[in-house]
Amino acid sequence: MRKSIFPAMLLLLGATVATAQPDRWQQRVKYKMDIRMDVQAHRFTGTQRLEYTNNSPDTLFRVYYHLYWNAFQPGSMMDVRSQELGKIALGRDAKGNMRYDWDARVRDRISALQPDEIGYQKISSLKMDGRQQAYRTEETILVVELDRPILPRSRVVFDMAFEAQVPQQIRRSGRNNKEGIDYSMAQWYPKLCEYDREGWHPTPYIAREFYGVWGDFDVSITIDKKYVLAGTGYLQNPNTIGYGYEQDGAKVVRPQGSTLTWRFLAPNVHDFVWAADPDYKHIKKQIDGFTAHFFYQENDTTRQTWPQLAEMIPAAYDYIKKHFGPYPYKQYSFIQGGDGGMEYPMATLIMGNGNMRGLYGVSIHEWMHSWYQGMLATNESLYPWMDEGFTTFAEDNTIGNTVDSLKGQWHLAKAYNSYFSLVRSGYEEPMSTHADHYSTNYAYGTSSYSKGAVFLEQLGYVIGVKQRDAGLLRYYRDWRFKHPDAHDFIRVMEKESGLQLDWYLQYMMNTTKHIDYSLDSVYQNDNGKAVVRLRRTGEFPMPVDLVVELGNGSKEMHYIPLTLMFGGKQQEDPSMKFVVHDGWKWTHPTYTVTLDIPLSELKSVEIDPGKRMADINRGDNRAESR
Repeated sequence: MRKSIFPAMLLLLGATVATAQPDRWQQRVKYKMDIRMDVQAHRFTGTQRLEYTNNSPDTLFRVYYHLYWNAFQPGSMMDVRSQELGKIALGRDAKGNMRYDWDARVRDRISALQPDEIGYQKISSLKMDGRQQAYRTEETILVVELDRPILPRSRVVFDMAFEAQVPQQIRRSGRNNKEGIDYSMAQWYPKLCEYDREGWHPTPYIAREFYGVWGDFDVSITIDKKYVLAGTGYLQNPNTIGYGYEQDGAKVVRPQGSTLTWRFLAPNVHDFVWAADPDYKHIKKQIDGFTAHFFYQENDTTRQTWPQLAEMIPAAYDYIKKHFGPYPYKQYSFIQGGDGGMEYPMATLIMGNGNMRGLYGVSIHEWMHSWYQGMLATNESLYPWMDEGFTTFAEDNTIGNTVDSLKGQWHLAKAYNSYFSLVRSGYEEPMSTHADHYSTNYAYGTSSYSKGAVFLEQLGYVIGVKQRDAGLLRYYRDWRFKHPDAHDFIRVMEKESGLQLDWYLQYMMNTTKHIDYSLDSVYQNDNGKAVVRLRRTGEFPMPVDLVVELGNGSKEMHYIPLTLMFGGKQQEDPSMKFVVHDGWKWTHPTYTVTLDIPLSELKSVEIDPGKRMADINRGDNRAESR
């Protein structure tokens, strides 16, 4: 009798998925891959059996696969695009040197790769249900013209034979990275493209990140016995592998020969990554229901920093679980490798030789991707800010609330300042721009990371922090494993707050209009009352928090909702009197607030002293009595 290979965890994850938005169908994959690695030639051969379930209402006449490593060849789209963007002069830095729009990791390095340094993935055979299929390779996309269509709610099996050469480390994946890690094996296998309610997504590999089909992975890797492997999934043969994976008290009995076969199972994920190096040191930490693994090369720095990282992760998870939801898998691996930091299901590849502050920061950032890229998994080509921006928001708050020296500070100041710099630069583009089609790397990076983080922090200003934070947990519960988009997210926040927020999403995502409010004038009217006249100079309308300080030192919050919200947020600071005014119509450039005090009792008045509203010119937001 053949046993199920994904019993308990798959049932657990399936139960959580079944309760979340049942009307959003998802395609389903089940991979079984066996590869044999030749570490002398930096090549491997492999077979792949892929069960594909078409849960859509559509008939599919073709399918597409990603062949990511074909990007690492001279003249590829990635190569040419990097060189073209590198010609753009962004202005001079503080030292007077001209800055160009290079991705510093790629630059023009692909153009110089020799035949034994390039990457490639080649398909030698592809069958569907036992029948050979016609296919063609268009650089990083394999196009398969099916001899028979895949009907709605039906299942087919693809069998593939392929070979690959591991490229020199250029971007994310490759061999011999600059910290000396032998293999960072991301995007290593032919990966079926996602098909969703918008159709196929055969996105060429130009620079940006990924979108995948949920499924189960059964991966066997045969490699030289001296290598230690780390990656996605659960190792099934720990006691014949060892290297720190073995069960407590078990004796490691390795088979004879020069190689080992590592078998990993990974349930309900949309990708699979692994890394290999003969010098990896492996330590483990049990954390609230799962095991954290840490793989690094030991040197004078890492000997101190990586064990300390392992001790810091439990406190971070306490904060993460409370604010963003629990981690659902049985393991997560922090792996030294790659070219900076890159997220994958159950694992991350990070540069590991930096100081403790940097190592902790990149580790938390990449781990938080397990929520926004790993479980929620929006299409990063279309909504990169929903992954990178939300992750940056979560990273900054997690670090700020777990590092003693940062507690009590405002943790998003850096994101706001970065966004303001982009505004001043003139390079800003709408966040709705396809990730690969931004005109500059600079605009893509700042929009995705910084403006995306501002989106969430400012949303707390609009609806209230408690409502936003509750909305984030609701978003996690309702939409994990469902590939939500921006409209799904904003509907969650509308439900949680009871406010209309479509205007906020549209202004933030689809425009480059900016927020700019000012104190137009402060005077006393004929009735002896102080009057504050506000002006909206920018084109982006917002509700306004107006804090009035009286001569006796007391403060009042005068809240002016935006009529587009059809309501307003609740009081946030109980230490101040909370006064709600009539709504400000977005068509009206000015608004007048009449205070129930004479002008002589007014000490100061300020728009948004908490600075959560991304006002691009705060110099005219405050006035004090003379």
